[in-house]
Amino acid sequence: MKRILVIEDQAPMRRNIALMLEMEGYEVFTAENGRVGVETARQKRPDLVICDVMMPEMDGHGVVQTLRGEDATATLPFIFLTARSDKTDIRIGMNFGADDYLVKPVVREDLLAAVEARLARAEAIEARVQAAAAANGGGFNPDYSSHEPLTGMGLTNREAEVLLWVAQGKSNGDVAGILGMSEKTVKQHMGNIFEKLGVENRNAAAMQAVEVLGRPRV
Repeated sequence: MKRILVIEDQAPMRRNIALMLEMEGYEVFTAENGRVGVETARQKRPDLVICDVMMPEMDGHGVVQTLRGEDATATLPFIFLTARSDKTDIRIGMNFGADDYLVKPVVREDLLAAVEARLARAEAIEARVQAAAAANGGGFNPDYSSHEPLTGMGLTNREAEVLLWVAQGKSNGDVAGILGMSEKTVKQHMGNIFEKLGVENRNAAAMQAVEVLGRPRV
């Protein structure tokens, strides 16, 4: 059973989201503010976090930055909830490390689709990491802090930036928001990446990137 943490300061909203998820068979933990949410994430080790942006004590940006900075929660799938849908706000949230962004009031179908997609991406990434670890005899720990190692694959800086996020499970739309470009431009970069790496799909490209990012850096 997948475990989900819901961090939301509005009690009715928190209960409603938790109920929708529990009805789908998820184990749900809740927290009433960011500070409690961070502590709960450390203790419960959920498979995914759904977090409001505007909260007392610690806002959502503070939560995701804190969790991304700790080894145990650095790659935890993270979905922001907000009443604000401005593209600039979305880009800021993605730059802080969020994987998705849902606007309140949340529609049940949208919530479940986002949760299922992020959990599936996390499982796919973990499978790639495990495969690379097996191929490298264990001790494999990809470093996503910089795109520069990926330029050694014959990619431009911009292509390397795109691939860095793709390797972390981001969609073309996600990458577009993070890097401030159109989704069409992202697709063009992906086409160039496929050609240069000699692969036919994003999973193969991501696998190569993960292997490079897992090598010791001089």
